[in-house]
Amino acid sequence: MCILAVVARGNAATRPLRPAKMGNLFLRSPFTLVECHFALGSLTIMTYCVAMRLHAGLVFLSDSRTNAGVDQVGTFRKMTVFENPGDRMMVLMTSGNLSISQSIRQIISERTAANGKNIWNATSLHEAAQVVGDAVRTVYQRDAKSLREFGIDFNVSLIFGGQIKGERCRLFQIYSAGNFIEAHDETTYFQIGEAKYGKPIIDRVITPATPLDEAAKCALISMDSTLRSNISVGLPLDMLIYEDDKLAVTRFVTIDEKNPYFQMIRNTWGQQLKRVFESIADPVWNAAPDASAHALSVTTIQSQPLRIAPQQTLVQQGGSDSSTC
Repeated sequence: MCILAVVARGNAATRPLRPAKMGNLFLRSPFTLVECHFALGSLTIMTYCVAMRLHAGLVFLSDSRTNAGVDQVGTFRKMTVFENPGDRMMVLMTSGNLSISQSIRQIISERTAANGKNIWNATSLHEAAQVVGDAVRTVYQRDAKSLREFGIDFNVSLIFGGQIKGERCRLFQIYSAGNFIEAHDETTYFQIGEAKYGKPIIDRVITPATPLDEAAKCALISMDSTLRSNISVGLPLDMLIYEDDKLAVTRFVTIDEKNPYFQMIRNTWGQQLKRVFESIADPVWNAAPDASAHALSVTTIQSQPLRIAPQQTLVQQGGSDSSTC
């Protein structure tokens, strides 16, 4: 059972979520979570998040669908910005169990490790990613055993990226064990959640040299493909664009079903796909070896399926059974 009241404050639709004081029952800026209890803390972030590290900067995109069953679907923002303008700009996106994700975000926002490091004084983004990984382990040590007793896995995945003054933009994917990997030119993007539907377009289009606006367009097409194929991903979307060396959010927008650009993407992309599909020649079967450049099969190559011949005893048994009926 869930009792939920959400109150929007100010122009929330145009501001990224920045961490403020947050306890078990209260979350402020830009939304106030007055009271929310989810049975066994089992609300799962069925999500799609994607982030790209490019020469020009970073692109982050997340949806906001959560799911604890077919009749418990809600909206929680999965992108959080940690920003000290002029010094650092960092973005965290989460997928997995919502209670785990919120606990990790709380620890990152407020705690300092035994070595004196926190997300606000880390000297590199790699060091900041270690702070995030340590927060994951802290929550695991506190909650994993209790969750397991109720049959709930410790399930969380995170994307963490940004820039700290004095170094380049960096991007990390952090796992449930608190370990992480970093994006490089060979693998310039990360996805978490329902990743398979939106992956092909990114693989075909994105390179480290892709401009930020083109990357943003590609990310939105990737999200549209996911929205069309998986009902566990839903609007609104949060998109953040970070330009290299700005050390502050460059552009941010929350996208709902009325957003004109996203509407254009959804309509145009489907139409263009259909047009390209129809322009591709149909396959030619059993063609002469030199007859067609688009031959799917030729007469000189005999392809055969794997066949299983009927056993005569089974065929005869079937015949006798039918005759006695």
